[in-house]
Amino acid sequence: MSYQSSLVKLAIKLTPTPMILWVANKVLKDIAELRYFHFDIDARKLYVEIQLLGESETIEIFLEGFHMAHEQTAYRIVIEQARSNRLWLGNLLSRFTGKAWKIPEIPQYAHQMKLLAEVMAPRG
Repeated sequence: MSYQSSLVKLAIKLTPTPMILWVANKVLKDIAELRYFHFDIDARKLYVEIQLLGESETIEIFLEGFHMAHEQTAYRIVIEQARSNRLWLGNLLSRFTGKAWKIPEIPQYAHQMKLLAEVMAPRG
């Protein structure tokens, strides 16, 4: 692992949750409110609770085992498990899990994509 990717992982770990919630809620204003956020980059787990405006219950989303790999001409992202407390969203997420989704290389973002692939490399 390079120095840069180690630094990015450390920055992700040290980013305070209240700051993430504040920024996300500024972006989501008048649409939804992010109620809870937990991201463990080492364990590859993401848990989010979000409440859509006008809805009484929060939507829970849990992703686990995600990674990104580089191939000759593209990057691939994989989400091993995804679920939600809403049936329709769980069904939608099930269509994305277990598949390698191709992300084409974009020359102007080559360096950033390479760094992201290193940070999100498959475990093991």
